[in-house]
Amino acid sequence: MESLQKTLVTRLKLYQELGLNPTHTVQSPEEPADLELLRLNQIGDCQRCKLCRTRTQIVFGAGNPHAELVFVGEAPGADEDKQGLPFVGRAGQLLTKMIQAMKLDREQVYICNVIKCRPPENRNPEADEIYACEPFLKQQLALIRPKVIVGLGRYACQSLLKRELAMSSIRGQWQAYEGIDLMPTYHPAYLLRSPNKKVEAWSDLQKVMSRLGLA
Repeated sequence: MESLQKTLVTRLKLYQELGLNPTHTVQSPEEPADLELLRLNQIGDCQRCKLCRTRTQIVFGAGNPHAELVFVGEAPGADEDKQGLPFVGRAGQLLTKMIQAMKLDREQVYICNVIKCRPPENRNPEADEIYACEPFLKQQLALIRPKVIVGLGRYACQSLLKRELAMSSIRGQWQAYEGIDLMPTYHPAYLLRSPNKKVEAWSDLQKVMSRLGLA
């Protein structure tokens, strides 16, 4: 799997070739009024990058369009690609339990990924794929206007914060995305591989609960 650092370097080079700065986003001709219009009119049957040739379907996002809490992951996996819904595999089942432990259910929050189509073999997204897809995430978050975002894993957090950061240096520490509180924590897939880290992840979620008045 391509290292995250290499992906980010490639991404910066692509921006330079296109004459853009790292914070540039593609502006749609008209801002959508809600998530459904964004999904139908602007994403549609997206052909903006090569992932359109290998995906089964676009995984837009799911949950409450007015949620106070949004979870952002990296990209869909095989199960998500088949069902068209985010976090429905083993990692998704763990995420559901994490949400329930917060005294919430999936219908009360919103769940999405930085990338809307599955990269082949679950590899890291490439620079052109990120460039094509990031504006949709930005619009999703602008439309939902949550109080808190939980970034699941290093890749999602670095994409949201626009800088390369070690997960150990930001996990559990409040960050900010466009004026919205952002809590970085471990990706559920990582927690499946490293169950000893679940205690740390729960500590992060307790901070989110406190911020939302759920504790």
